[in-house]
Amino acid sequence: MKKILFHTSKYKYLAEKVLAEGNFKRGKVEVKTFNDGERYQRILSNVENRNLVLIGGTLNDVETMELYDLASSLVAYGANSLSIVVPYFGYSTMERAVQPGEIVTAKTRARLLSSIPKSHKGNKIYLFDLHTEGIPHYFENDLQPFHVYCKKLIIEAAKSVGGKDFVLASTDAGRAKWVESLANDIGVNAAFLLKRRLSGDKTEISAVNADVKGKIVVIYDDMIRSGGSIINAAKVYKEAGASKIYVITTHGLFINNGLQKLQDCQLIEQVITTDTHANMNCAETDFLKIFSIAPLINELFE
Repeated sequence: MKKILFHTSKYKYLAEKVLAEGNFKRGKVEVKTFNDGERYQRILSNVENRNLVLIGGTLNDVETMELYDLASSLVAYGANSLSIVVPYFGYSTMERAVQPGEIVTAKTRARLLSSIPKSHKGNKIYLFDLHTEGIPHYFENDLQPFHVYCKKLIIEAAKSVGGKDFVLASTDAGRAKWVESLANDIGVNAAFLLKRRLSGDKTEISAVNADVKGKIVVIYDDMIRSGGSIINAAKVYKEAGASKIYVITTHGLFINNGLQKLQDCQLIEQVITTDTHANMNCAETDFLKIFSIAPLINELFE
């Protein structure tokens, strides 16, 4: 018997791509909003003793609560098992405290999701290309976390623009280990930028650790918000002699007109992203190419 697939409002676009493969039965939920902003949800599908999958991201607190409410109710109405697919976990900026008194939002939100009642066979949560490896350890009780790597898609994307001879690059040494791992799998050289601290939170790029002169450079960053660090990195790689520069990210947020800024800098040939974030519920252009994680989701439940 097929699993039933549900989704939160913002992730309908991704659920449709997953459903197109024919491996799931569509779960139906009525959603509307009262005049005061309160959300109304009603589960229309019979979920008793069924195995359920729910797609929803923690894009913000509103979306997180929609995910929480729906997941909790699916269990309350008799789910046999519940698997929560979170393409984008949106609290990775505050994944640890640096200053005294700071609230670690990644931990508090993980605890919230951990309080979802347990289905008969237990609950699982799948998280994609997390910004930090420590986040799964914040989940508690009987919610079992799984970190899903999008390496397969990233490698495919890199080869689609770089061919067989390119340099896979990162924006700084902080992501160098992951980029080096990807480069080794592809069989190309890796590069990253060396930064020197000037004072406080001010830094400057002091060097590129690899020869990129005359070569295609593919910059990978797990998440792009406004694109500022990508533009700065592209400038340095171009000054170091890169012939062409492409950018790949797993989580394309592109806030504050970030995508347009990347295009306007005239240093980048093309940006490739997956569709983990609801901002990527959009059409491709010559500058933006989208690789869907729908096949990865289907593979999880084969």
